[in-house]
Amino acid sequence: MTKRAIARGSARDRAAEGLRELGAVDRAVYYAVASTPTPSLDEPLRRLSRAANNSRLWLAIAAGLAVAGGEDGRRAAVRGTVAIGATSALVNIAVKPLWARRRPDRALAGVPRRRRVRLPTSTSFPSGHAASGFAFAAAIGRDQPWLGLALRFLAGAVAYSRVHTGVHYPSDIVVGSLIGESTGQAVAGLMDRLPRSRRLSVPRGEAQPAGRRKRGPARHAAAGAAGCRLDNPPGPTDPTDPSPAPGARPLP
Repeated sequence: MTKRAIARGSARDRAAEGLRELGAVDRAVYYAVASTPTPSLDEPLRRLSRAANNSRLWLAIAAGLAVAGGEDGRRAAVRGTVAIGATSALVNIAVKPLWARRRPDRALAGVPRRRRVRLPTSTSFPSGHAASGFAFAAAIGRDQPWLGLALRFLAGAVAYSRVHTGVHYPSDIVVGSLIGESTGQAVAGLMDRLPRSRRLSVPRGEAQPAGRRKRGPARHAAAGAAGCRLDNPPGPTDPTDPSPAPGARPLP
């Protein structure tokens, strides 16, 4: 028992040490982004980050698809919107309370003021912006792969903007992106099954399999006539008829 306890303790120690090292890398990347001058990118990324607040960017794209994309666009818009709702609920209700990670200290990291956006009051891990963006792109890409690919690039830009503006660590957006991608795929897959199940549950009397269709009057009449011909073969020829009976030899 002592050896097992020692082995378990050493495994926990190694895992804790690995997490500390990953945290150090995470903070180092954050500080590197904060300290790198990017004057031409600061304003566009700040605006992009603000446009994605409350999923406004994705909902606007969904509205455009619903209006101009026809039936396929409306179906994709519904999928994307449902995926955003499911992912937001998962991240904000189930995941964020488990890891009460504080937001980065932008002043300590030296994030320039021209980059900054309003600091959210929620916890930092994982990024809701990244999760919503990738969930929307994954759900849209189910029917429209090329549009889904383009939206994933846009979602990646939104996710990076959250680090660039100083409100998230890099690990926040990585985990948020993975959660959003997997949730979007799951939601799209579930919605694919809904029309199929509705088609299978057809009310009685509306449609029947081809092999079990009821015969109409015309088919009954045809079947009855065929039965009469088979069950009642023609009888002998009328004696007054000069033509010979079928199969009889002609008289000399």
